[in-house]
Amino acid sequence: MPYSLTGLLVIGISSRALFDLSREDGIFQQEGLAAYSTYQREHEQEILPRGTAFPLVQALLKLNELTDKRLVEVIIMSRNSPDTGLRIFHAIQHYGLDITRAALTGGESIVPYFQAFHLDLLLSREESEVQGAIDAGIAAALLYHPPLDMTPLDGRVRIAFDGDAVLFSDEAELVYKQQGLAAFCTHEQERADQPLPAGPFAKFLHTLSTIQQQVPPEQAPVRIALVTARSSPAHERVIKTLRAWGVRVDAAFFLGGLTKDAVLQAFGAQIFFDDQEVHLEPASQVVPSGRVPYRSDSPLRQVSS
Repeated sequence: MPYSLTGLLVIGISSRALFDLSREDGIFQQEGLAAYSTYQREHEQEILPRGTAFPLVQALLKLNELTDKRLVEVIIMSRNSPDTGLRIFHAIQHYGLDITRAALTGGESIVPYFQAFHLDLLLSREESEVQGAIDAGIAAALLYHPPLDMTPLDGRVRIAFDGDAVLFSDEAELVYKQQGLAAFCTHEQERADQPLPAGPFAKFLHTLSTIQQQVPPEQAPVRIALVTARSSPAHERVIKTLRAWGVRVDAAFFLGGLTKDAVLQAFGAQIFFDDQEVHLEPASQVVPSGRVPYRSDSPLRQVSS
């Protein structure tokens, strides 16, 4: 029977998200495809440095060693050709990553293939790819450059999420942007018992929560944190929403406008997902970080522009 991705956490990742291809991308941008292809062939045996998403991918793949049933599938999604993509596979083998599947489109957009591979999450350094995934209802993030130190805190998967416009819809965020903090707090207090609508990363969180339930609890290999600018009294609706969804987060930080970078560093996040650059710029200096864009039809695009 054909191999099925049903029931797995399927992550699509670009080669530039998994490995640091800054030099190679510079050659492509400045000298063109021919020079890039030549460089890749000439340096085929040189191992690429780790990229922003490497610690997360490495930790997620190790979850497959904890049970008899495979839990996570990682697929390379790249506009490289099969020829230039060979260097990517050499690096994958060097680091011992259990990645065997890839879509190498030879310069064409990878967006049409997201549904074909049943992606739950896309991590990329290319904005058009991330936007295409978000508009298709797939969780996705545009990754920043990797921080200087990506040493894992421990062997566990550690993922941190912002709340509004990431785990939850942009409904409350829109109230804040249009009417201010006081109106936002009133809006959330009045709706404390109404679960927030799902955002672009809600399904991904559900899947992570399911994985938490499939591995031995004493090992606790997945740690999930909510790191939000919300504070009391707007916290209650968030907690009740997660309860209504039947998902568990291991830690929650209601920062009330404090910067997020110190908390994220202390938590040891292998990735942090947020929608606002004001939080992501400092966070990306200390932990791997990715920006979650708004849908193309989101009213927040007009408010934020």
